[in-house]
Amino acid sequence: MKLSVDGHPVFATTGGAHFDPEKPAVIFLHGAGFDRTVWRLQTRWFAHHGRSVLAIDFPAHGWSDGPALDSIAAMADWTAKLIDATGVRQAALVGHSMGALVAVEAAARYPAKVRALGLCGVASEMPVHPEMLDSAKANTLKVQELMTFWGMGNALHKGGMVSPGLWLRRESLAVLAGNRPDVIHADLAACNAYKDAIARAAAVRCPAVLVLGDGDLMTPPAKGKALAAAIPNAKAVVIPECGHFMMIERPDETLDALKSYV
Repeated sequence: MKLSVDGHPVFATTGGAHFDPEKPAVIFLHGAGFDRTVWRLQTRWFAHHGRSVLAIDFPAHGWSDGPALDSIAAMADWTAKLIDATGVRQAALVGHSMGALVAVEAAARYPAKVRALGLCGVASEMPVHPEMLDSAKANTLKVQELMTFWGMGNALHKGGMVSPGLWLRRESLAVLAGNRPDVIHADLAACNAYKDAIARAAAVRCPAVLVLGDGDLMTPPAKGKALAAAIPNAKAVVIPECGHFMMIERPDETLDALKSYV
């Protein structure tokens, strides 16, 4: 499905079903350096269980056009325009990592547009290691290798993917390698600079669930719980033996945590 925001085409997948603006909408927001494909194991369930689904590519990611957005606030404003472009009045936002920060900011800025939040692999702050930022700025491979290595749970480094035929490490490297120059740096710098999550969380008025991995090295669950505590009536679910990519590492458990909220 193609939409337009700020005059630029936006690409989204619909979970294999027609997007019907009369149904409750769920918009999936990917993390830094990734694209809509990280959500394919959740979008199909929602699309065939009474929701209309869009898993989007942020500008300059995947198949979407336009310049990369350089701040979480800018991405939140863009997401509000995206909701308008779909023809729905409001939507649930499900975000991973950077996308989860965007979802929090959007819900705080535009409460009438956001009916629920599903926040995966998120923390009250997301500082980025200087080595990663330097590599991203120089467009070297090290940042891709570090994001993949630190992002995967310990069990996945030894095999054991629950989805047959899916090799998370190789697929992650392939998606990251497909980015245009400077996109990964723009994403990581936006996460590194964003310090407003706790303050913005207090303004969230919709139901929210945080899905955290007990072995997540990039967004440790203790910092995720701190963010959950700042969101009124939010719930935190910690998935055992899981790293940063819970929607791929533990798709069933992630879906179970999300589906009663969004």
